[in-house]
Amino acid sequence: MLLALTRDRSGRTWRLADACTACAAAMSHTAVVPDALLAPRHRYPAAGTPARPPRPLHGPGERMRVQEMLTYLAAALPRFTSPATRLLALQCALRADTSAYIRLPGGLLRGMRLCGRRELWEELEHAGWLRRTASRNPHVEAQLLDAAVLAQRPGRQVRARAAQWALCPATLALPSGWAPAVRLTAVVLATYTSGEAGSTDMEVLARLCGHSPHQTEELLDRLVTSRSLTAWHYFRETDEVAWHLSPQARVSRTAVQQ
Repeated sequence: MLLALTRDRSGRTWRLADACTACAAAMSHTAVVPDALLAPRHRYPAAGTPARPPRPLHGPGERMRVQEMLTYLAAALPRFTSPATRLLALQCALRADTSAYIRLPGGLLRGMRLCGRRELWEELEHAGWLRRTASRNPHVEAQLLDAAVLAQRPGRQVRARAAQWALCPATLALPSGWAPAVRLTAVVLATYTSGEAGSTDMEVLARLCGHSPHQTEELLDRLVTSRSLTAWHYFRETDEVAWHLSPQARVSRTAVQQ
């Protein structure tokens, strides 16, 4: 469709209307408005006007995208897949391009404390989920083999923001150095946390973490001991788990968001 400018017979009135290419060519006294005239103009703030704050890096969209990807990985990977491997697979799935190709730089792997962990890649290859195409220190390149990854609707930039959120969830950010099992549990909890509290079914929580319910309870206790959570409760009648963030976690969340 084109934006056409048409003059009436009197020559005093001009009208703007959408028209296809053929119609615009057939209409008399008509000119097509060039695209250059339609481009928005850049507006510069007046002197003394405070600059608009940048767009937040983290939000509910990233949280939901990570939750969906964790649900997918719980079905795509074997139940015995280790927590460190699940964290690696999460980054691969979120950072893959439209051809399911992934390149993880060494700096990212070092930050996740997964650099040089060949056994994690071998675990994903054994599961038939990916195939490494290059492994030159410090980066690793791979091809994802599951066609379901290609069906992701959000664009690459949206998934890249979700991948960054998963590295340091704004809702429940942990200090570096924690074991992968605790970090994965924190990421899963963060995707189900809104405000200062969250809840989900124990079966869902255990499945996304790749643990038994008993192991999941122990990991929740460790998060309480680390003062990331104030408390958690398990309601056996409904199989629901509920938790509350500690004041320390709220301060960390504010720092991450800023």
